[in-house]
Amino acid sequence: MNRPPPVLVSSAASHVGLVRKHNEDRFVDRPDVGLWAVADGAGGHTAGEVAAQMIAEALQAIPPGLNAAAMIAEVRHRLEQTHQALREAAAARGPGVMMASTVVVLLARETHFACLWAGDSRAYLLRDEALLQITRDHSLVQQLVDAGTISAEAAEHHPQANIITRAVGADEASLDLDKVTGALERGDRFLLCSDGISKTLSDTEIAMSLAGEAPVQDLLAAALARGAPDNITALAVLNEAPPIGG
Repeated sequence: MNRPPPVLVSSAASHVGLVRKHNEDRFVDRPDVGLWAVADGAGGHTAGEVAAQMIAEALQAIPPGLNAAAMIAEVRHRLEQTHQALREAAAARGPGVMMASTVVVLLARETHFACLWAGDSRAYLLRDEALLQITRDHSLVQQLVDAGTISAEAAEHHPQANIITRAVGADEASLDLDKVTGALERGDRFLLCSDGISKTLSDTEIAMSLAGEAPVQDLLAAALARGAPDNITALAVLNEAPPIGG
C-alpha cells in the first residue's frame, strides 16, 4: 500500500535575545517548495547580519518546480555563489576582514528529506518521542570531543565554544557542505535553530518544546527565560500526514 504524501506544516520566529543589540540570525520558511533554513551571522566578524541576509535572499529566490535532485543542486550552487560573494566583499573591506554565517537547510520532497549545513546551527528530529541531532557541529569544541580531548559535557561550557570551523564566507576557497538524508515518517517533527537555542536549552527542554502545540513559541520563551545571551531563532517543520488508510 502506498504511503500517504507528507503534509508539512512549518512555523518560525527569531528574537534578538536579551544581551545582543542586533539580530544576526535569519530564516527561510518555504513550505511551497519544501525548503527551510536558518542562518546565523558569525559572531565577532564584520557584518554577520549581512552574510546571513545574503544567504536568506539566495535561498528565498529559488524558483518552484524543481525536482528533488535539482533542488539540492540549486541550494548548493546558490550557497557557493554567496560564499564567493562574501569572500570578495570581505577582501574589498581590507585585510583580516571576514563576512560569514553558518547555515542549516532542510529539504523535503515526497517521502524523504535531506539536510545540508555548514557551522553550528543545528537540525534536530523528534520521532517517537526521541530527539535526534541530525547535524554535527563544525566547531573547535566538536573537534576536541571527536579527538577525545574533552567530554561532550565539558564542550558546552568551553571558553572557545563559539569558534566555528566552517561557514559560508569563511576562509576556504570553496564551500564544503555536509549532507544527511532519510525517510520521512508520520509524526516527525524537525527543528532548525541557531546556537542561541542549542547552547541555552538542554536536549530534554528542546524535545519537550518541540513536542508541544506551539513549539517555536515555547522554544523562544524557554530561551528568554534562561537569559537569552545570544540571538535566538527556531524553525519547526511538522509532518502531519494522515495514517495509511485514514
